[in-house]
Amino acid sequence: MGKRIVIALGGNALGNNLPEQMKAVKITARAIVDLIEDGNEVVICHGNGPQVGMIQNAMAELTRSDPKKYIPCPLSVCVAMSQGYIGYDLQNAMREEMLDRGIPIGAATVLTQVEVDPEDLAFSHPTKPIGPFMSEEEARALEKERDYHVMEDAGRGWRRVVASPEPKAIVEIDTIRSLVETDHVVVACGGGGIPVFRTEGHHLKGAAAVIDKDFAAAVLAKQLDADLLIILTAVEKVSIHFGKPDQQDLDILTPEQAKQYIAAGEFAPGSMLPKVEAALSFAESKPGRKSLITLLEKARDGINGKTGTIVVNS
Repeated sequence: MGKRIVIALGGNALGNNLPEQMKAVKITARAIVDLIEDGNEVVICHGNGPQVGMIQNAMAELTRSDPKKYIPCPLSVCVAMSQGYIGYDLQNAMREEMLDRGIPIGAATVLTQVEVDPEDLAFSHPTKPIGPFMSEEEARALEKERDYHVMEDAGRGWRRVVASPEPKAIVEIDTIRSLVETDHVVVACGGGGIPVFRTEGHHLKGAAAVIDKDFAAAVLAKQLDADLLIILTAVEKVSIHFGKPDQQDLDILTPEQAKQYIAAGEFAPGSMLPKVEAALSFAESKPGRKSLITLLEKARDGINGKTGTIVVNS
């Protein structure tokens, strides 16, 4: 029996710019279609850190060049733009790969809104990296020129950071579910979804934030009653004492162990920590649910228990 799987794609699966993305999605599609070929239902959630930063920077330059003609573009709108152009490449790559293998399944991107709480404390403490890596000097200059919040990102360089509120619910969940149940591969919650909150009546207002795509994928997986959440990243397994002589790779991670390691600071914020927290959230939500953290190219082996880190409720 196939499984219903929600996949959270890391940024390394999409590249950092349009030419890189067009090449990367072909490799990504091959790995995901392997899972579809095995009889699984697949929904894809992806990151957008480089892309949404690029879009907002471009919009800011337009506004600066002619403020009478161009107005500032809200971050929520930039997230929507990134969903469209990433989804366009990803669904086409998926469609082409499936047709090449004779798999009669459609592919569709759903422009997805994700509800957040306007009182979430995250709005007072921006932590989510977006945009390209840069030197500390470049980051400090943007801090002064554009009033950005910046921080060093897990030893990889400096980046702009924005609020990252907790996702509460997927607004278009019924549409996504209908597509899955009619044999479609669905790209949804791109970039963690367009963050919105409810105002008067039925109006949804965009929030100046970016939702972590791993947490959004966990919420999506819960609402779809998925069997498995796969979080794809740049390492084959989750490790403790990462980068040290006594580094230990983990095959299985129970909720009790995960909470102990999180409390001990074993996982880097903005890097492995949200992945473990999201995997834990889904695995604990219902008996029988599991999460897998591994490399894109190892996803099939991970499902078959050959590699990766499985987070399971003991």
